[in-house]
Amino acid sequence: MEDVDVEQVTLALLDAANDKDSLVQEQVRKSILTLGNQQPERVLTMCQDYLVKHPKLIVGHRVVILQTIQLVVESKINEITYPRIKSIISLASDEMTRSKDVVPDWQQAASNILVAVGNKHINDIMEEILSKFQPGVLPHFFIVQTLASLSDSNVYGMVPFLNAILSTMLPMLGMAKQDNMKWVFSSALSHFSESILEYLANLDKAPDPTVRKDTFSSEIYASYDVLFCTWLQSREPKLRLTVAEALGPMSHLMAHDKLEEQLPKLLPTILSLYKKNPEHYIISKSLCQVLDASVSMGSRVLETQLDSLLVALHQQICAPIDYSNPPTVKNHNEILRCFSILANAFPDRLLVFVLQKMENSNERNRVGSLAVLRHLINSTTSIMESKKLLILASIRQPLADHSNKVKRMVVQVISAMAHHGYLELDGGDLLVRFIVQHCALPDTYYRGQRTADPEEVTNEALRSMCDNTLHLFTTTVGRLTDVLWPMLIGYLTPGQYSNATTPLCKSLILLANKKRAAQEPSFTIDFRAPGTNLPTPFVLLTRLLVNAAFPFRWRGHGAPSLSLLQALAPNIHPNVEKVWQKTIPPLLNQLEEGSSDTLDKYDWEDSILQLLSKTLVAIADDKWSCQLAIEATRYLSTYNQSLEEKSFLYRFIGMTLQQCYNRDMIKKQLQEILVSARHHDSIEREGVAMGVGLCASNHLDATLAKLDEFGKSDAFKKSSGIFGLLKDKNEVDVEKMKSTLILCYGYVALNAPEDKILSRIDTEVLKSISKHFNTKVLGIKIETKDMTMKLSLIQSVGLIAKAVSVCVRRQSYIFSRKQELMGVMLDFIKAEPADAMRTPVRHLVMTTCANLVNLDPALTENDNFEMLRTCLSSVYGLPPVDAPDKGKEEEVLDPQQREILYSETFKALNDLLRSVLVRDLTPDGLQTVFKHIEGWFSSEMDHERERAILTTLEVLQFYLDSLSVKNMVTFHNLGALLGRLAPRCTDPVPLVRRAAVDCIYTLLHIQLRYEGFSLDYRDDSVEGLISLRERLDNPDHAVLYKSCSELTKIISKRLPQQQLSTLLFMLFEGLVDSQSNCSRASSVILNTLLKNRGASLQDLVPEVLEVLHVRLQVIAEDQVKVAVAQSILILATQHLNTVVTTLIAYPLPFDSWSCEMWIALGADSSIASRIMEMMMEKLNVLAPYVDKKESMLRPGLTKVATSQPLAMTCALRELMLNGQTVEAVASLFPQLFSALLVRVGSSVGVLLPKDINSNSIGPDKKAAPKSYANFDVCGVAVEALRILLARAQLEEVVKPLDADAAWDKMKDPQQHITGVTLLARAMAKHAGPRLPAIVEALCPVLNNIYECQRITVTAFFAELLSHHVVTELMMIDLLMNNMMERISEPCCTVRMLALRGLGNIALGSPEKVNKYAKELLAAMSAGMEEKDDPGKHITLEAMSGLSKVLLYLDQRNVHLLVVYIFMKIKPFLENESDEIRCAAILLLGNLSKFGTEEPVFKDQIHNVLVSLLLHLADPNQQVVKACKYSMRVFAPLVGSEQITGMFQKHLHEDKSLHYGEFINDLTKYLIQDFPNMLNFYHNTVVQFFKSNWADIRASAAMFIGFLLGNLPEELFVHMNMGNITRGLVMLLQDPDPTVRAKAAEAMGHFH
Repeated sequence: MEDVDVEQVTLALLDAANDKDSLVQEQVRKSILTLGNQQPERVLTMCQDYLVKHPKLIVGHRVVILQTIQLVVESKINEITYPRIKSIISLASDEMTRSKDVVPDWQQAASNILVAVGNKHINDIMEEILSKFQPGVLPHFFIVQTLASLSDSNVYGMVPFLNAILSTMLPMLGMAKQDNMKWVFSSALSHFSESILEYLANLDKAPDPTVRKDTFSSEIYASYDVLFCTWLQSREPKLRLTVAEALGPMSHLMAHDKLEEQLPKLLPTILSLYKKNPEHYIISKSLCQVLDASVSMGSRVLETQLDSLLVALHQQICAPIDYSNPPTVKNHNEILRCFSILANAFPDRLLVFVLQKMENSNERNRVGSLAVLRHLINSTTSIMESKKLLILASIRQPLADHSNKVKRMVVQVISAMAHHGYLELDGGDLLVRFIVQHCALPDTYYRGQRTADPEEVTNEALRSMCDNTLHLFTTTVGRLTDVLWPMLIGYLTPGQYSNATTPLCKSLILLANKKRAAQEPSFTIDFRAPGTNLPTPFVLLTRLLVNAAFPFRWRGHGAPSLSLLQALAPNIHPNVEKVWQKTIPPLLNQLEEGSSDTLDKYDWEDSILQLLSKTLVAIADDKWSCQLAIEATRYLSTYNQSLEEKSFLYRFIGMTLQQCYNRDMIKKQLQEILVSARHHDSIEREGVAMGVGLCASNHLDATLAKLDEFGKSDAFKKSSGIFGLLKDKNEVDVEKMKSTLILCYGYVALNAPEDKILSRIDTEVLKSISKHFNTKVLGIKIETKDMTMKLSLIQSVGLIAKAVSVCVRRQSYIFSRKQELMGVMLDFIKAEPADAMRTPVRHLVMTTCANLVNLDPALTENDNFEMLRTCLSSVYGLPPVDAPDKGKEEEVLDPQQREILYSETFKALNDLLRSVLVRDLTPDGLQTVFKHIEGWFSSEMDHERERAILTTLEVLQFYLDSLSVKNMVTFHNLGALLGRLAPRCTDPVPLVRRAAVDCIYTLLHIQLRYEGFSLDYRDDSVEGLISLRERLDNPDHAVLYKSCSELTKIISKRLPQQQLSTLLFMLFEGLVDSQSNCSRASSVILNTLLKNRGASLQDLVPEVLEVLHVRLQVIAEDQVKVAVAQSILILATQHLNTVVTTLIAYPLPFDSWSCEMWIALGADSSIASRIMEMMMEKLNVLAPYVDKKESMLRPGLTKVATSQPLAMTCALRELMLNGQTVEAVASLFPQLFSALLVRVGSSVGVLLPKDINSNSIGPDKKAAPKSYANFDVCGVAVEALRILLARAQLEEVVKPLDADAAWDKMKDPQQHITGVTLLARAMAKHAGPRLPAIVEALCPVLNNIYECQRITVTAFFAELLSHHVVTELMMIDLLMNNMMERISEPCCTVRMLALRGLGNIALGSPEKVNKYAKELLAAMSAGMEEKDDPGKHITLEAMSGLSKVLLYLDQRNVHLLVVYIFMKIKPFLENESDEIRCAAILLLGNLSKFGTEEPVFKDQIHNVLVSLLLHLADPNQQVVKACKYSMRVFAPLVGSEQITGMFQKHLHEDKSLHYGEFINDLTKYLIQDFPNMLNFYHNTVVQFFKSNWADIRASAAMFIGFLLGNLPEELFVHMNMGNITRGLVMLLQDPDPTVRAKAAEAMGHFH
């Protein structure tokens, strides 16, 4: 390559180096660098010359060139000649110092060159720089800066010069007046000092090992004097900071005496900088270096500065750390390093200072002090060894701190102390307690909005930290084992540590297992050892079992508590280990597999009580059991804030007392429990009662005696107030105590031995309850209004009834007070508010009644009636569970409580009804219950109907399950029950529907049982209800009607004849139901009554239809609408013409009721067929539209629809919506399809007439104007066509059309052809056998007068030809002939579509292509020359069609035309239209297979090769794919095996192509295989530099670049480098940045 070309390119790149686009600028720089790396001398020379010739070049441009020089020098310094190095040094020095003013970017770039050169040629650099660094003359800013940079980059080369440099520099310091010069001198001194220190630290590697620190001391001190005494006082913060930074390393180089002399001034001055500068890290770093230097030399003066130092350092350590801001973290670490340095010199004073600061009132001060203490403990272990006791004593105050931030730091200090042996010392236990206390922290509670403090330490975070710390103490600090064991046990039982139970248990388990495994004697715990604060084994067992009873509370303490019990077993009692090994693991497995949601609370608590019972049996020591009961009773007060746990503990005590045999102790503990209990709390009350009840299981007499004694004690005496009307506080407490006592009697009765309790029910239990529940004032019995006592009484009576019902299984018993108690219970329910449920009165009363009702004596009929009526109305009438409660705020329950209460209440109601029914299990007994429920079936409230039907289902299912038929009995109320239930099968509420079917299913099974069938007998018709039930989930009316019809058949089959009238009577009642369900269910039966009616109504038909039309508008029930629809159908069977004529004349668009009438007519297939034939006949002869001049101002005509064809299209659409038209549609499908397709074509772009309803009849002659908004002439036809396909069961046709939005396209004039094409495609694929009849029906339309119809049919036929089905069905000739005839059509669109159809034969029937070869080639050639083709659509179709056809034509049919067609194609390769370009390229590829024997054609391939290669980067992806295809196809014609292989390997349409790599490899093969064509190729490429597409211009530049890059030197003679260079230089100014970047990249190959 000519040097002039490289120079010209380099020059162009240098010109473009400051391109406005950063990516272009980067590429230009890379290219210059590439050229520079290849020819460093030449490029560096040009860069230098460029800078010299353009002295006024803008700074940014100069900087880019200087940076390029720097990069070339850095990478190729060993290849650059010495003269060039000298020249570069001179240039850089001149550039750097030309301007006396500081221009940072420019001068820094020049300085960087000098630094880069200085890494190898330090002497030459120093010679140049020192020539401008003369004594007595203030140097340029960047001279000093460069010296500083050199000292960093080349320490060993620079340090030998530094003594001389410092000597020269010293006088200059006094001459520096500007802050920037002072700054650069200070920065240089800092770098020099650092370099010297690095040199001295690595003397073994240094070139001159004789260098000593004192070599520089005097100059450094002199410099220090200027910096410290003068410059440090500057007002410029940046300068002060740089001076401070320099003082640190300089202090290490100063003579010791000089440093000692300066310290009293130096240290206060550095410390004062903290207040003047926000950037503290540099100051701290410098201070640390000064302190290090001072301590290293054993400074005595330092001690005098200690106080001020410590104060300042402490202020810094207390500053907040921002971890997102690294300098603050670095500053913190430097300050800690300062403290470490001082601790080595002054440990006592430093420690006293830090410990005193921990007492400061400021939070930050305390946190900072603790941070220092932690650091000292960790970093100065040996020094702190003797200070341990002092530190331990001093840490006590921070332990009491209230700040979580301080506490967090305390935890870190304690952790450090633990690792260094502090916790074993006296006072270490306080630190452990602190950790445990904070393991027990509650969750953070925010009042109002959460704090925005980013440093906030939440309780959760602190607690988690303490958990981890305790775990680490246990596992990693071995020396702490004997400190923590058994001390931690002492924290398990106090209530304040509840939240720490889990981590405590885990640590204790680890410790216990470790000690036991090592067989350490200390595993055995002496709970009474002096100095220990441990609970007794009794309290420990109590605490851990109560924990286990509530396993998911307090951070899941249940499993750890049980595991700890197992680990501690020998310490609790020697006898428990075996029983616990057997019982505890299954409980742990249960917890592991369960969760708080899945674990049954009551079963689990019973499991824990059983564990206790087994434990006591295993211990078998009455004295031990008694002591456990005593200590557990004392422990009750611990749970005053946790009532559920306390309630369980009462049961725990009761279970323990069962195992005790000391009667006095038992009575004493019962007394203690009853006296100390807090009776006002319901949970505690019940716990007490359950505990007392458990005790009574083994000690009935003692328990009853104690209850009686307690009831007579002074605690129950009260003042009566004024006539008992006023209640003092004492009286309220007494009533709560009475409530407890009443409840106790209930649980005593429940738990007492069966053989002892019955005799005491009346005499002791009920008598005592009655005495406490009622009081007398002046001899009058007053019933309490206290709700607590009410609930206790209800519950107690229920428990007593339950106990009695268990006992009477073995012995008879007359419960004499049953009726009285029932009356009291029902009065309680009646007193409840009807509109809300806030108390458990209802469910407790009904549970109690359920237990009472089955006891003797039996209730009277009236009592039974009253009980059921009261309970049902009290429950059914309640609002839904999720309805808002409008009561007082303190009375309203939360949603979860309400849900539970509702659930329990309905369960109690069902239990009560079962209890009533079981006493009279007969149809009459069932009716007794049902008559109270049935009235709720017709409620307007959904929830009330739901409740009634679900209750009925429960009752019927129970009746069936309990039924035992001994004699044939008539189920006389079956009809009445079915009549009530059947309408509910169509209830709006799905739950009601399903339950109703279940009820009927159960009823019919009851009937089968009464008919004598066995319980396991299954009747097929009745079993059909199961599948029917599932279908009722579907809310679709048609499904419901069908299901109801099936239901009626099943009922009819099973219902006895004599009950039919009852059923019908009940169904008639159902017609007036508030819900539409009655009409739905009843209409099913009415359908059978409406057949064969209406004979001679000829004259009344229009009027009847009009009335029905009006009625449909007000009928709400769907069943009635169906009945009306059937009426219309009946009329049509008799008077079809009249019905059709009348309905067609209704106003357009049809309203919904008119539509329903048309849909109804589709229910009968024969009627529907006749209607369709009538309409098609009319549509074929009526004009689809008329041309009207819409406005005098606008030229041209507008298509306006004619009314009758439009109405008929609407009618067909509605008619086919009826699923029953399937048969009619099937018989007339080809005619319907053809008629509607032509109708669609006739409707595109057609408007509605303004007087659309001028001839209409009916009640509403004019439709509302707003209804026209969605009424579209073409839309109606398209919808009708879609419905036709659906009705013809051609879902496979409809699916792709829906997916491709074909229906919308058919309506759009611009996309109508696309829509029709999609339709034809779907029909050909999925409905082939139907096509011959359709084509036959459509052919005559091609000669129709309406152009729009011809376009639609031609488009349809054209697409059909692309499918083989037309050949299979022998339609090919007919369709091809039709297409040939259309070629001479006057309409351009039809001609275009005809060409498309002809081309499509290659897709559909390729084997027929050669049969029509002559006609096809003639038609396509003519199409490519079409003159009357403004949009080139015909040309495009001709090329696309020919491309398809060529794939299948024989050589003999084409070879004479190959070159002719090629020449026709060539002009279109660069066409502006993407589609035409794409079609031309594809055609070229397909044509190429016919050119294998044509040498001329091969030459032509090379003519277009460059074009196609460049279009691989075409902006249009379809063009790119076409290029890949064509090049892959014609690859063998190129004449190169390697290129052929490349094309066929890489050019696949569906694979991405790395264009750059591809072109790079390709150019290598072009050079290798076609060296003689290189001139042609590169000239062709250069022509594309002027392409309209930026992507092509960029590709052309890339092509040239790779061509040049791969071209051997000897072949450059073939290249017109001047032409190329000019072209690339032109592209370097292209408006598109990508083109400029590629041009620059190409220029990088000029070497």
